[in-house]
Amino acid sequence: MNSVHYDLVIVGSGMGGGVLSYALRDSGRKILLIERGDFLPEEPENWSPEAVFFEKRYKADEVWYDQNDRPFAPGVHYFVGGNTKVYGGALPRLRERDFQAIEHEEGISPGWPISYQELEPYYERAEQLLAVHGSTGEDPTDPPRKSGFPYPPVPHERYIEDLKRRLEHQGLHPSFLPMGIDLRPGGRCIRCQTCDGFPCKVHAKSEADVCCVRPALTSPSVNLMTRTLARRLLTDPSGKRIEVIEVERNGTISQIGAHTFVIACGATNSAALLLRSASTVHPNGVGNTSGLLGRNYMVHNNTALMAVAPFRKNPTVFQKTMVVNDFYFRGPDEWKYPLGNLQLLGKLQAGMLTANKPLVPRPVLQALVDRSVDWWVMSEDLPSPENRITVDSAGRIQVHWVPTNRKTHSRLIDAAKTMMKRAGYPILLVQTMGIETNSHQCGTARFGTDPAASVLNPYCRSHDIENLYVVDSSFFPSSAASNPALTIAAQALRVAEHLQESAK
Repeated sequence: MNSVHYDLVIVGSGMGGGVLSYALRDSGRKILLIERGDFLPEEPENWSPEAVFFEKRYKADEVWYDQNDRPFAPGVHYFVGGNTKVYGGALPRLRERDFQAIEHEEGISPGWPISYQELEPYYERAEQLLAVHGSTGEDPTDPPRKSGFPYPPVPHERYIEDLKRRLEHQGLHPSFLPMGIDLRPGGRCIRCQTCDGFPCKVHAKSEADVCCVRPALTSPSVNLMTRTLARRLLTDPSGKRIEVIEVERNGTISQIGAHTFVIACGATNSAALLLRSASTVHPNGVGNTSGLLGRNYMVHNNTALMAVAPFRKNPTVFQKTMVVNDFYFRGPDEWKYPLGNLQLLGKLQAGMLTANKPLVPRPVLQALVDRSVDWWVMSEDLPSPENRITVDSAGRIQVHWVPTNRKTHSRLIDAAKTMMKRAGYPILLVQTMGIETNSHQCGTARFGTDPAASVLNPYCRSHDIENLYVVDSSFFPSSAASNPALTIAAQALRVAEHLQESAK
């Protein structure tokens, strides 16, 4: 393997690396895609709540540590396709104002070095690639679009239609949640209740594996190396270029050379890889002249809310079809600061709750989920340099994270409770997520125009290393209050175009 040399090595096959490999599959480059996991097996356990949520069958068998050195099991999944193998398929665009500096109750959400208008064409292409179903005209925060969604929205089931009317009577604007599932004519989706948080056994979810990696592998120019851990990057003597990546596969350590390297391991693991790559030329980690590598870690403030109508059952099977963004940029009662996003979860099942409520009898849990509507309450986590990823001498990943903007999140929870009480749901149960819920992690290698205030340039290239790119949610300067997957995909398409133009 030491003698192997590629034009492009991409580390990580999630939404960033997967989309990039697809976009460059016909570029003429010799491309190697490296993934530390393997293809997720198709098996009955894919759709078992007990296997997925209680046994944690597909979560990485890995331990990270918090700022107090307490261990926790992170919510990461090492498979071809990365975390998109189990994500919920929600693929909204960021709002137009999310690209600008926004004042919050507890601080400032910084602006981005690119505008929404610059990313809009790539959003459109990403929606086509990922077969996004959606609708325009209902959500008051919708950003401007040059064209509609590729496919019509995922329709609400009857019970959710009734809830929609109840919310509209309050003056709210519930709208269709943009979803990446294969509901096209003749498509694979069967609208089951095991989508959000589960692997899709029928490949009907718009994940990086199915939509990007497998099509990319049909090109003779693209190779995939699974079960391969990226250990560190080694530069040339000048420190200006990466020469090789050191990898470990089946206990054997070797090196692979390339003209260009793209890191797309997720915000934590990408930062950890670059920090582990410290050398005499780069004593604080590769590409870390600014000192910001690993800093400004963000993950959203997330809470699951169960709204229960004790005398009315909810027969909905595919529940994740609606979003309420009325509180995205300002709260109720003339509150002038942003609160965030409310979107329906996939329908909860008793087996999904057992892991967090092991002492509650199963019949009680079943009675609750039979009568509940389930929401994901999401507020922005503001960037802080003290919230950061570090790697110790033993290679342990430590996540220093103290949530920000918590007052705002409490206000959003209260607004969601009020909304559902008025809709006829007197019992409201909430669970706020902790450090281990890191599916929306971002920000550890922010992009910008000033090398002293950012790690990457606006095309996600390292300011310090001329042939190093980071194309995952690491580049986010802010977390906004929206699912990040489509923005990662859009930027990956933008970077792919840039790489093509740079090669001319």
